This record gives sequence, structure tokens and C-alpha cells, in this order.
Amino acid sequence: MSSSSLPRGSKILAGLAGILVRLSLSPSGRRANASFVILARNSDLAGTVRSIREIEDRFNRRYRYPYVFLNDQPFDDKFKEHISLLTDAKVEFGVVPKDHWNQPDWVDEPTAEAWRDWMVGEGIIYGESVSYRNMCRFNSGFFFHHPLMQKYRWYWRVEPDVHFHCDIDYDPFIYMEENDKTYGFTISLLEFPETIRTLWDAVREFTNKYPHFVPQDNSLNFISDDGGYTYNMCHFWSNFEIADMDFWRGPAYQAFFQYLDTKGGFYYERWGDAPVHSIAAALFLPKDKLHFFDEIGYEHPPYTHCPKNGNNWKKGRCTCDPDEAFDGTEGSCLGRWESFMNGSIYEQPSQE
Repeated sequence: MSSSSLPRGSKILAGLAGILVRLSLSPSGRRANASFVILARNSDLAGTVRSIREIEDRFNRRYRYPYVFLNDQPFDDKFKEHISLLTDAKVEFGVVPKDHWNQPDWVDEPTAEAWRDWMVGEGIIYGESVSYRNMCRFNSGFFFHHPLMQKYRWYWRVEPDVHFHCDIDYDPFIYMEENDKTYGFTISLLEFPETIRTLWDAVREFTNKYPHFVPQDNSLNFISDDGGYTYNMCHFWSNFEIADMDFWRGPAYQAFFQYLDTKGGFYYERWGDAPVHSIAAALFLPKDKLHFFDEIGYEHPPYTHCPKNGNNWKKGRCTCDPDEAFDGTEGSCLGRWESFMNGSIYEQPSQE
């Protein structure tokens, strides 16, 4: 029988039952002040539909957290219609302000172009792309200032063409709140050194100038093997993040981003938001504020995290294969992270 054919009293009861079911999913019976955020273009529609369909099926059809879609151009009607059909949650579409997206006028374009040409010659991915650099700078310093994001404290970043391999039967936002976490990740890996040649120099300059932003119990020894003299290239892959925007909006990170931005490295080199976010989280937060979401099976091609702890894989009815996951390979930093958190000595994975 369809809901339209039910008596009015039955409809009310059915509606109340639905509300009670949704509330029962969280032990506290509440929702966080949170949103998904997706940076996409109109041409990304097919991949975005796949990502939203999966996060809805695996998690959000029960929790109905809102979505904010951002684009440097207005979203067209087709994109809006197709996305809105996928969820009962609130969906908003916004345009990125030009001064948050475009290469700043003070960047010397001939110098930036010369370095882009060098990266192309070296075969570095996105070496030629200004739009990719715009995206990295925007995600590093501006997305959390967008008017549509201002009303939220927490965000979960989703990208087109990603996959969620496991059921998520709890609320990660509430988990972060109740356990006093600030930044959560699923994949950690090595950055391309050629893209951030002077980033660590700028980081050291900043921390020497503002040592009060660095707590004693930080995660420096995760991202540096020599006490901070050099950067070991480990970072959290920021295409998946669940984090507290109060941290990005706070004095330490705001000062840090503005300092980095004046160096021009987002354009003269190819500084990514992943190492920028990761270095900031490692240096300006106590290590117990960072959280690894083992139970969230996640794939951003070509890398996959698949649950391995306890019964997380079975409980999540996961479709990924733990034996094929990126986590235990030579390029992953997850083993280094676990050794750091456990206070043990990190052993490099076998190259066989």
C-alpha cells in the first residue's frame, strides 16, 4: 500500500516512526552542526552522482546530513536536478568568489609559468595546470569561509568518483565531538617532493616565528624523521577529511595559511592542500586530536583503504579486499602513523 492511500492518522504515525528510527541511530539522539562539502564542475556530474549515491546508501540515507556543492562557475540545472534526486537531505549549490579561486595578481606569472614548464618537462602530474593550483589554494585557505559553509562547524569532504566500500552504522561527526577529535582521515601517503620544494622551509620559518602555536604533544615525529629538520613527505590524503572548521578558522591556522600564501608556493611550485592541512594538523594540534577512521572503507583511485582492525570489515559488509588495499604498501604512511601513535619503532614495508 502506498503512503498516499494510508489514513491520515496512519500517515502521522508513520512519520513519527521514521523520526524515532533516525533519532535512535545516535545514542545521544542528536545531530552535529555538520555538512558534506563537494567541490565539483558541471562536467563532473556522472562521477559526483556515483559518489553521492554511495555515501547515501552506506551512511546518509539514515542521517540526512546536508550537502554543500561548490564550483568556480554556476551549476547548471541538469547538475542540480540530478544531484537533488539522490537524497532527501538539504542540498545547496554555491559559486566560489573569484578572489578565492583565481591566481592572485601579486604572483609573478612569468616565474610561475617557467616553473610550470619545468614540471611538465619532469612529468609531474598536474604540472601544467593553473586550475589545479587554484583548487589547492582554495581548499587550503578558503572553502571554510564560503558563505554556505559559515553556518556549519564540521565538514566531511567528498569528491567525484570516490567509493565508500563499507556500511557506516554510526555518526562520525558525533564521534568526533564526543571524543574531542579535530581531524579525521582514512589514507596517508607520501607527497611528490618536486611539488613542495620549499614548503618545509616556510613551515620552519613560521614555527620559529610563532612557537606558541605548537603544543608540546604534537605529531612532528610523524611527519619528520629528524626532529623537524626535514619533512618526510607523509601527509593525510585530504580528498577524504572529516574535520572541525573551527580549527581552520582559528588563529594558528589562519596565520599559517596567510604566511604560506605570501610565499607564492601554491603557484610557483604546486603546494597541495593535503600537505598543507596535514602539516598544520600535525604541528598545531595535540596528537590525540587526530583520528584514523579504520572502519570507513574508502577509495579514491588508485588508492583504497580497507578496514583491517577487529571485525570492522565484516561489520561494515565491505566490498573491498583488505589484501589489495594501499595501507600496507611501501607508499603508504599508515604504518608510520600507527607506530608513532603506539610509541613503537617504524619498520619500512618489504618491497617484494
